[in-house]
Amino acid sequence: MKPTIAILCGGGPAPGINAVISTVAKVFLNSDYRVLGIHEGYKGLFSENPSVIDFDFKQADKIFNRGGSTLIMSRFKPKDEDFNDKFIVKNNVKLLVTIGGDDTAGTANRISKFLEKRNLGIKNIHVPKTIDNDLPLPDRNPTFGFHSAKDEGVRIANTVYEDAITSSNWFVLSTMGRSAGHLALGIASACHLPMVIIPEMFNKTDITVNKIVRLMVSAVLKRKIMGVDYGVILISEGVFHILEKKEIQQIGVQLSYDEHGHPILGDFSKANVFNKLLEKHLSGIQLPIKCRPVDLGYELRCCRPIGFDLTLCTILGIGVKKLFDQGISGCIVTCNSKGEVTPMYLNEFDSTDGKIIPRLVEVESEFAQLCFKNLHYITKKDYKNAKEYISKPEFYDFNNILNWSL
Repeated sequence: MKPTIAILCGGGPAPGINAVISTVAKVFLNSDYRVLGIHEGYKGLFSENPSVIDFDFKQADKIFNRGGSTLIMSRFKPKDEDFNDKFIVKNNVKLLVTIGGDDTAGTANRISKFLEKRNLGIKNIHVPKTIDNDLPLPDRNPTFGFHSAKDEGVRIANTVYEDAITSSNWFVLSTMGRSAGHLALGIASACHLPMVIIPEMFNKTDITVNKIVRLMVSAVLKRKIMGVDYGVILISEGVFHILEKKEIQQIGVQLSYDEHGHPILGDFSKANVFNKLLEKHLSGIQLPIKCRPVDLGYELRCCRPIGFDLTLCTILGIGVKKLFDQGISGCIVTCNSKGEVTPMYLNEFDSTDGKIIPRLVEVESEFAQLCFKNLHYITKKDYKNAKEYISKPEFYDFNNILNWSL
C-alpha cells in the first residue's frame, strides 16, 4: 500500500483553505504519495467510517483559488478517550496535516503526543488558519485568510460608509474576532471609520456596556461639532468574550457556548444590539439620529482568497513537504517575511488547559496608537463646543472612558 498523507480542517472557514489543500496534495502526489482528505475534521478522523476524498491532480488543481473548503469542516473537540489510530493504521498514513486556528492547533498538539506514545512513526504538521489573525506566529506574521477576509470587509464597509454619506445617517457595524480585534482594527483603519471598538482597548479599565456606548456617542458628538452628520462605527464581536455575564444579561442577550467553551455569537445580531443601545442613549440626551445595524459575519469567511493569501498558502503547503522531508513533526509550519519556512513546535504553546494563548492587538504599538489617534472622539479641547449638545462632555471623553492619555 502506498504511503498516505491525510488532511483535515477544523474550526470555521477562512479564505485560502483550498489553496493549502491543493498545494499539499499536488506536492505529495508528485512524490508518489496517496493523499486523502478527511471530511468533518477530527470527528471524521476518529469515526468508524469516515468520509474521504482520494485526491488526484485534477481534483487538487481545480479547487486551488476557490473560497470555502472542499473538505467539510467541524468544530468537534475530541476527548482523550476518542483518540484512536484505526484510520491512520488502515490507510498507512505517514503524515497528518491539520488546518485550523488555535483550537484545532491545540488538539493537534494533543494528537501529536498521542501519536508519539504509540510509536507509529506518524508525523503531524499544522497549518495556521484564521481570519482572526490571533495565532502567535513569529515576527507577528499573519495567519492565512486574514488579509482576504479584511479585504472583503473593507469592500463592504466602504459601501456602507458611502450609504452613510448619501443618506446622512449612521451605521453600527460588527465584525468577527473571537478575542482579538485585528480584523476590526484593520478594516476601520483602511476605511477611515470614525470609531472602532475592540476588546484590547480596555487594557486599563474594566469593560462595560455603558463604556462601549459612551465611546460610540463620543464619535457622534465629535462629528456633530465638525458639522458632519454621518458615520460608521465598527465593533469587534470579541467584546462579548470579555464582558461579564451580568453585563450581557442586562442587555437581554442569552449566550450559548460551543464545545471549546466559546460563546456562540452567530445566533444574534451584535450590530443590532449595539445599534439599539446607541439609539436609546442618544434619545435620552435629546440627540436623536438615524442609525442602522450591519453585521460583517459569515460573508467574510468563504470569499475567494486574494493574491497575498494564495501566495502564502502555496508557500505553507510546500513548506509542509519541506518539514516532512526533514523529519520534523508536532509543529506549526510558518513562513517569515523573507519567505523562509520554519517550524514552531506545538509543545511551545503548552498550557494547563491545553489551549494556545491567542495573539492580541498590541494597543501600545505605534501602528495601533496612530490608528486610534485618527479616530473621531471627544477630548478636553472639545468640551466647550460639545456643551452645545450635552451638559457633561467629560462623560464622553475618549481618554476618560479608557483611562488613556492619547
